[in-house]
Amino acid sequence: MKIRKIGPDELHVGQLLPWDVYGDGGGLLARKGHLVADRCQLDSLTERGVYEDWSEALPQSRAPQSVLRLLNGAQLDLQRALQQIATGVPFGNTQGMLEQIAALVTSALRLNADVAVASLLHSRSSVPYSVRHSVDTAVVAQLMALALKKPDDDVQTITLAALTMNVGMLGVHDRLQASGAPLGEADRHVVRFHPQAGVVLLRQAGIEHPGWLACVLAHHENEDGTGYPGGKTGPYVPESAKLVALADRYCARLAPRRYRNSMTPNAALRDLLLDARNTLDSLLPAVLIRELGIYPIGTCVRLLNGEVGVVSRKGLNATTPWVTSLLGPSGAPLPQPLQRDTRTAPGAIREVLEVGALGQAGLQLHMEQVWGRAAAL
Repeated sequence: MKIRKIGPDELHVGQLLPWDVYGDGGGLLARKGHLVADRCQLDSLTERGVYEDWSEALPQSRAPQSVLRLLNGAQLDLQRALQQIATGVPFGNTQGMLEQIAALVTSALRLNADVAVASLLHSRSSVPYSVRHSVDTAVVAQLMALALKKPDDDVQTITLAALTMNVGMLGVHDRLQASGAPLGEADRHVVRFHPQAGVVLLRQAGIEHPGWLACVLAHHENEDGTGYPGGKTGPYVPESAKLVALADRYCARLAPRRYRNSMTPNAALRDLLLDARNTLDSLLPAVLIRELGIYPIGTCVRLLNGEVGVVSRKGLNATTPWVTSLLGPSGAPLPQPLQRDTRTAPGAIREVLEVGALGQAGLQLHMEQVWGRAAAL
């Protein structure tokens, strides 16, 4: 560990402190997470402040972790695991491998659930959509399971089922996602029976956990019996499968497709509430909204003062989150990100924008810029 002087470009007005800041005599000046409110405070901290730098002193395993690194690692490992399972050829300890991937998702949520939720919208990943979608679904499904205070074993089962729910159509999932054409008869058959195919493949890979397999089999069943592959009605569908189904639908709505733009998070939540009239358990979308808020973390918004930014953390209630402004009223990038409390009129949310709004304005969002080390690549 080294004691370092704060550099001239390490802090900015509107930033949350990434470390505790001490004076020359060792006294604490400001705690990690403190908001640098104005230029006067910034000048005082940079003139007098020092901080503890552990990056070189700690072994890699003890260095500060990043939610994005954990989730990216989960995606890369899952890509290899699913490709192997899809061959139908048994290999090694498949269940142990998948449990390690589930543990990465769990670690990411424990480290910073806000960053994990924001990554659904803003993380850039090179893995195929089918793999990315499965990890995203596992994040949301686990978040809901925790909100419902499910036992640890159930949380684990739900996470594993979300990660493997689409292995039965792995070969066609990415092609269908990118296609703007109606499904042909062969593709409709693959889609309709991929839950059963997935269970067969998981069994061939040595997975015999009954709850896990039942969840994969039933994750496309509907409350009114219109789902597939069994046409089961609500009482006969495991609650674990209902959680995975809701997370699956939410994440699918956030993803752009060739024939439609992605939905904004609040529109996706509203759409799921409408679905709950027939196809979804009517209570679960309300749980998801309660957990994510009306404006989920990562949502792009325009404020009453004309600034554009992203929802960066929850507020005192679901309708007034904190926003990090990145573009000024003129549409030009701000010199530094600014924290805005949406409870007050100038900073109140005027409208929700599509995720690509920042990019259209010429700004490439780096998640670390908004959420700090927990969002480092």
